[in-house]
Amino acid sequence: MDTKEPDPQFADRSQVTLIEQVLSLSELCAHLHVSAQTIYDLRSQGRGPRGFRVGRELRFRVSEVGAWLERMEQDDGHRHVSGRA
Repeated sequence: MDTKEPDPQFADRSQVTLIEQVLSLSELCAHLHVSAQTIYDLRSQGRGPRGFRVGRELRFRVSEVGAWLERMEQDDGHRHVSGRA
C-alpha cells in the first residue's frame, strides 16, 4: 500500500501546466512543404519562426508557428495593393 501524500503542487488540476505541442524541424518542413535550408535561411535573416533547441535538435511550438504564419501573411498583404484586377 502506498502511503505517500499526494504532491500538493498537483492537488489543484488548474495549477497543472500542460506541455504545448511542438514540431521538429522535419515536421515543420513537411507541413510547410519547404526544405530545412529554407527555414534555416529565414531564421538567419530574422524572418523565421522562433524555435528552441532540445539537445542538438530544433523544435518549434505550434502556437509560435501559427503566430509566425500570421505575421508573414500580414507582411505579404502590405506588399500587395488590394483592389487591383
